[in-house]
Amino acid sequence: MNTTPSKTTNPDETAAAEDAATKDTETKDALGTASEADDLGEQAVRDDAADDGVQDEDLEPDPFETARHGVGAGAAAVVSAALGVVALTGAWTGRVAAERETLIGQIKLSGGGSPAQQISEIYGDAWHTTALVNGVFAVLALLVGVVVLVRPAFGAPADRPQPAWVRAVALAGVALGVLGVLISAGMYFDLFASLPSAGTPAGG
Repeated sequence: MNTTPSKTTNPDETAAAEDAATKDTETKDALGTASEADDLGEQAVRDDAADDGVQDEDLEPDPFETARHGVGAGAAAVVSAALGVVALTGAWTGRVAAERETLIGQIKLSGGGSPAQQISEIYGDAWHTTALVNGVFAVLALLVGVVVLVRPAFGAPADRPQPAWVRAVALAGVALGVLGVLISAGMYFDLFASLPSAGTPAGG
């Protein structure tokens, strides 16, 4: 006689177990699909943000980059105009150099000299030194202005044209420089006014 109890399988329990396994599989598939969709959505958002950034940069340039454009050329143009004004009005360096030449002339003539020598050493040398110093400032103004004007034609091409005010100020510096060179040359070579001459003493 077999005393081992026989195992019986309940069809309802088997069906319930299969349904549970099927639901678990479907849940896992749904979770995996949702996770993949989220990843794709985040990637699309990142791509859109990147695209928008490139378009914004193209449509709206950086204001700081725009403000920095032409700063060096503008500063050089202002320097050129300032040097031109100094060349026309005179600078303290010219006065100092003229006073030095006057002092040297007085030292040379301390032992005596003719009136023509006194005029040349004390007055003429100081006159010519002032004209020479002013001429140097005028040449500097001319050179700096020309460099600013011709700079866009050399080197790497710029993405933006040179601002109009930079060209205008540089042109003013060039004009003042040319005028200063002409006036200084006229003063140095006594073209505008000659040195005074000593009168011939009357015979007794």
